[in-house]
Amino acid sequence: MKAETLIIGGGVVGLGIGWKLAQAGRAVTLLERGEAGREASWAAAGLLAPGTEVHFQEDRNLLFGLESMRLYGEFVAELEAFTGLTVDYQTEGALSIALTADEAADLKALYDYQLARDLPVRWLSPEAAREIEPGLSGFVTAGVQCDIDHQIDSRRLVAALKAAYVKAGGILYEHTPVTEVLISKGAFAGVRTSEQEIQAQRLVIAAGAWSGLLPGLPEAVRPPVRPVKGQLFAVRSPGPAFLRHLVRTPHLYIGPKSDGRIVIGATVEEMGFNRDITAGGLYTLLRAAWEALPGVYELPIVETWCGFRPGSRDNSPLLGESKIPGVFLATGHYRNGILFTPATAVYMSRLLVEGKVPAPIQPFSPQRFSA
Repeated sequence: MKAETLIIGGGVVGLGIGWKLAQAGRAVTLLERGEAGREASWAAAGLLAPGTEVHFQEDRNLLFGLESMRLYGEFVAELEAFTGLTVDYQTEGALSIALTADEAADLKALYDYQLARDLPVRWLSPEAAREIEPGLSGFVTAGVQCDIDHQIDSRRLVAALKAAYVKAGGILYEHTPVTEVLISKGAFAGVRTSEQEIQAQRLVIAAGAWSGLLPGLPEAVRPPVRPVKGQLFAVRSPGPAFLRHLVRTPHLYIGPKSDGRIVIGATVEEMGFNRDITAGGLYTLLRAAWEALPGVYELPIVETWCGFRPGSRDNSPLLGESKIPGVFLATGHYRNGILFTPATAVYMSRLLVEGKVPAPIQPFSPQRFSA
């Protein structure tokens, strides 16, 4: 079998790039070792929070996140119109809260950092925070409101991207693990699966936390990506008035969804691909959630799960061509996979179509890790 562009990995990143390539009239085939969208994309809470989740010394991630947010509204509108599916895109904004004097001091330092980068944030007194979200704890000592931060239902997003990719003409093979990446004379030649060998002009590796494990990929270009486990759980909301905004503390986030779930997460664990839901992980999240929003104590737990963030050495994605001609990477998004989806899809597909590296992804060249 022959293909023009092969994509390995059927999460939001691989499906998003594939959809945009298929829209541009390119022949694209996607290989997914399991069911498309059932790993990190399915597990994600769907936070779109470049302002609230900004981290010191990660300015390039902040700029890329803001660029992706600029694209998000149009991206979602196009996706929903094309597929007829909804992705529960919510634009109510986010609140960061502190519950102790020390947390308030840390929040103030972050607030000053946000202001220095011209983010539209507002400092809140405890009373002002509880006026916005009356269910917040009486122990709130300060808050920061950020209206540019949104959220989405990641499971609906990945279902819509899968439908859009197939409808646009993309070929999808699920339950098809790659057994070998084929390199010939120093360039990409194709891949081998248990069923067939596929020759192709280009390969896009978008396999998330599994990107560095592909057999046959030379060590010189093997992406330094590892799994960072996150445990989450969801409770059933008593009604839309219970919580309207995304709420963050130093220990967790709490995100209300339109289907009546409130998603609470997530742990950060260097545990390899261990899928156990642990008592300690859930206890940590439950206690932190109760301290921030006491009303969750009475709510029924409807689901627990975990996922594996693809973490890179510098917490930034790898986007672009590797040192091997024809092998491109779109992985290592760590905690920002859902946030970065539109920008990754738009600019990686543009690179693959036009052959020039768009400015927004230039800081994320995979070759920054090459010897």
